[in-house]
Amino acid sequence: MNSFENDALKVAILDLYEGVENQGMRCIREILNQFAEMESRDLVKDEFDVRQKNEVPNLDYDIYICSGGPGSPLDSEGSIWENNFFEWIKKIENYNAKEENEIKKQVFFICHSFQLACRYFNVAEVTKRKSTAFGVFPIHYLLDAKEEIIFEGLTDPFYVVDSRDYQVTQPKHNNIKKIGGKLLAIEKARPHVPLERAIMSIRFNENMIGTQFHPEADAIGMSLHLQTEARKKVVIDNYGLEKWQSMIDHLNDPDKIAHTYSKILPNFLADVVRKMDMAGAEI
Repeated sequence: MNSFENDALKVAILDLYEGVENQGMRCIREILNQFAEMESRDLVKDEFDVRQKNEVPNLDYDIYICSGGPGSPLDSEGSIWENNFFEWIKKIENYNAKEENEIKKQVFFICHSFQLACRYFNVAEVTKRKSTAFGVFPIHYLLDAKEEIIFEGLTDPFYVVDSRDYQVTQPKHNNIKKIGGKLLAIEKARPHVPLERAIMSIRFNENMIGTQFHPEADAIGMSLHLQTEARKKVVIDNYGLEKWQSMIDHLNDPDKIAHTYSKILPNFLADVVRKMDMAGAEI
């Protein structure tokens, strides 16, 4: 049964956190629940433990959201779970390539899974950073982002939560063009640092898109989390009091993370529903 027939939205969340404590999964669940309530749609959401249990979803879902996660997006090469993950992407590609499948499967990759997707599609280099990127940072659009639906309602620059030891750089423009992809956004300019700016968002094809940053980051929840004694100590010990205070200030600014949270994934979900309803009306 197609989702438009009963207004249900079937979503698979691919959990790449490998059992590590995180805020990402909570935030993804909350965005989905809020969207379903706003749209008055039934929501079916299932979670798959990609790295610990080698789980991947089947093709019964409308939307697939792949989470961030800890560790290296390079060291997993050849592992069982990564092979399964890449085979799953290929199955989605094959499904979407068939003309008879009018309602396409839509995929969103976040942070760690975005880095893996960049390797899978061979669209850029994935390398270890010289230092960890951690905090709230401005992100700048590239030309192809002007008509990208997920950024609708955001300014240039917009602000995001970034937390990573790896980066995506050196785009392979011929490969990107070949698969119908587009570079959408890059990190802030750092004139004093002689390093290439990292790619922060790519549309891989008409039905797959991703971000290097965390669009699911919930400002209020994350602010409360960072103010717990345990988490505050970890951040201050690793990054200093100034970094901790800066993050709290940015999280409490309604024009920064709260605004990004309210736009990117909700825009993605709304666009998926619109496409599903249009395809359903034509059948």
